[in-house]
Parts: sequence; C-alpha cells; structure tokens
Amino acid sequence: MPARLLSLLLTMLTLSQGAVTAYVDDMSLGGYLFLVNREYAISSDYVPDDLTEPKVLGGGEATRMRRDAALALEDMFEAAKEDGMYLSAVSGFRSYGQQAAIHERKIQLKGKKQALRVSAPPGCSEHQLGLAMDLGTKKSIKLNESFGRTPEGRWVAENCWRFGFIVRYKAEWEEVTGYAYEPWHIRYVGKEHAKVIYNLDIPFETYIAQLRDAVWTVGPEGEETQ
Repeated sequence: MPARLLSLLLTMLTLSQGAVTAYVDDMSLGGYLFLVNREYAISSDYVPDDLTEPKVLGGGEATRMRRDAALALEDMFEAAKEDGMYLSAVSGFRSYGQQAAIHERKIQLKGKKQALRVSAPPGCSEHQLGLAMDLGTKKSIKLNESFGRTPEGRWVAENCWRFGFIVRYKAEWEEVTGYAYEPWHIRYVGKEHAKVIYNLDIPFETYIAQLRDAVWTVGPEGEETQ
C-alpha cells in the first residue's frame, strides 16, 4: 500500500462501529461521499430534496446546491473576499435532462470522443447530486483552464478544502477521473474528508476505493479482518 494512503487506513481502523457505519452511509446516494462518474450513474429522476440558492455573487436558480454545500460555498466566498479574491458562482445543480442537452451540444461541437473528456453523459454528472459548483471570477465566468492561473483559481486550489470542497478534476488525474483538467469545478464532500483528500493529493475515485478497503478491513463489527 502506498505510504501516503496508510494514514487513511489507520484512521479507519481506530473508528467505532457507529463511525464506520456512518462512512458507509455517506457513500450512498444522498450522502456527501457518493461517487458519480461514467462508471457509477444516477437515475434520471434523482433530484435532491434540499436544493437552495447560495447567497453569493452569481447566485440564482442555476447555482442551486444542497443546503450544506450552499452554506459552505457562502463561507468560502466570504473568506475569499476577505483575502481580496472575488469569486462568482456559475453552474450548480443540473437535472438529468439539462445534462443530456449540454452533453449533446458538446458532441455536436467536438465529436463524441473529445466530448467525453470534457462533458459527463446524463446521469454521470456530479452536478445532478447538487454537490458541485463551477466557479468563475468577478471579471469572467468563462469555464476554461485559465481560471486555474488566476489569483482566484489559485486561492480556490489552496483553500477550498477548508470549507469542505475539493478540486475534482486535476490535470494529472485524467487517467483516473476520465475527464480533462477543470480547475473551476469543485465538489462538496464535507470538511473532514476534504482535508484528507487535499493532504493526500489523490483523486476522489482513489479516496473512495481506499475508504471501502478500510471499511472492509475494519469489518462489520468494527474489528480488523483479513
């Protein structure tokens, strides 16, 4: 096992059964650790029941998120502002139908192979979870790689974990995530998990796989198994 993942396993081994169960529940649909990608899809009728509009620059119906994520986003925007960084919310929750339309447009513009690198098929987007937000700046809401080179983009990369978010698609993770570099796309996972993911500097897919392995090692009664 890679050394940087060992601390995650050791942490899981010290958890009570109740805590382990909580981790497992959090990886289910409706939990903040639910993994969605082209391999794990969501049903077409899934809509979170606690969507709310964050009170931030750019906020509105197009930037709705689940309540806890929206509140965390507000805190992050306020902290960024205190550091002289002015972020703008661009795109939050998207329904299955909205994602289908976006993906089809990408196919028409770029072809199917390239579209799959930059756009999730319907049912495979984190935006449908209500836990993802695409970010821009006060000066520009264009979603492109240049965001990562702006002071705001660098601030987000270094600080979003403090509010429970992760930068989901780094350039060096494309082989794992299946998607091209998106410095503007952040995903809410909660402060505890965001801190670990940031410190380990691993893709969300890898983190979830290691959590599942750790839960299996802890066993159903909270005791270590083979």
